[in-house]
Amino acid sequence: MSSKSPTPPSSPANTGHHAAHDHSSQGQSLDQALQRAGFYPVLVADVVADALDGRDCLAHLVHLETHFDRAEVRRHITVLVLTEDMLVITHVDDQQLDEAGEQIVAQISTESVPVAQIRSVVLSYMYAQPQNYAPSDPVRELTLSIAWSGGQRLDVGPASCGDPQCEADHGYTGTISQEDIVLRISAEADGPRAVQDAKIFARALRAVNTGVPGPSVHTGSLPAPRLRSGVFGNRLSRGHQR
Repeated sequence: MSSKSPTPPSSPANTGHHAAHDHSSQGQSLDQALQRAGFYPVLVADVVADALDGRDCLAHLVHLETHFDRAEVRRHITVLVLTEDMLVITHVDDQQLDEAGEQIVAQISTESVPVAQIRSVVLSYMYAQPQNYAPSDPVRELTLSIAWSGGQRLDVGPASCGDPQCEADHGYTGTISQEDIVLRISAEADGPRAVQDAKIFARALRAVNTGVPGPSVHTGSLPAPRLRSGVFGNRLSRGHQR
């Protein structure tokens, strides 16, 4: 796996397909975000450019996750790119085929969702010590949920009556959430800038989805459109492992 690259300077040389898209409201350009994530940045940038089919990027969100599976460290990346009419989602996993780690394959999925089909954009915030809250306090954690297909997630657990001594079967209780993709961004794991960028992306997505004027389009050259097929077999539910 690639190691993380140092944070590029604010005005980098043209190092990729999206270098011309410098979203000043966000912490860094799409190319810079991919380079900083360090997860096959050249490959991911090429796949994203292919999925965009020549569309201009209005806003982006790059989310790298790392979790431990027994003795293995697994990483995967989700890239959301907003255009005037589409939400383009790219997800990349890698898999080690041998114990020596010499044979690795990348599994990539892309999905393009018309923004007119997006039904809801939900932001959930977590603040530490709310009794001492001040307007300058940063968000500790933010969860971005986007729904467009009408799919629902059901979380079920045993019900209880509140009596710690009770051993009766009270059945089950649960919640139903409408969501197609969920990303949880933590200031501790991803940094405060990542949380702020997620808020900016959600704001831009809401603006395009509701027809309210959003951020201006940053024009620039992109590679010629290429035909590409690929949709998610399963909806994504991504978040830091607890």
